[in-house]
Amino acid sequence: MKLDLAETLTPFVKTTNGRGHTPEEVAEMCVDRLITVGDKSHPLLQAQARAFREQMLAVVTQYIKMGIKQDRATLCADLRKAGQHELADQLRRI
Repeated sequence: MKLDLAETLTPFVKTTNGRGHTPEEVAEMCVDRLITVGDKSHPLLQAQARAFREQMLAVVTQYIKMGIKQDRATLCADLRKAGQHELADQLRRI
């Protein structure tokens, strides 16, 4: 099996309009980079790879959301330490 690193490391651009990427979109980009399903593979292997990909998409999405919540909690704590209680409360409610 030969792995073409140039193809694996090729940069890509995905944009949004008027917003950032959602956790689901970021997870999709991540899993797309990590897992590919060969179109010339045996159909049973393709089905297994697609099922694994969907499971990994759910796991990555969950951890991205957890990271966002933890980052927001850290920001709220930092704002409170700086005396910005009202701003921290507003951020927490978002």
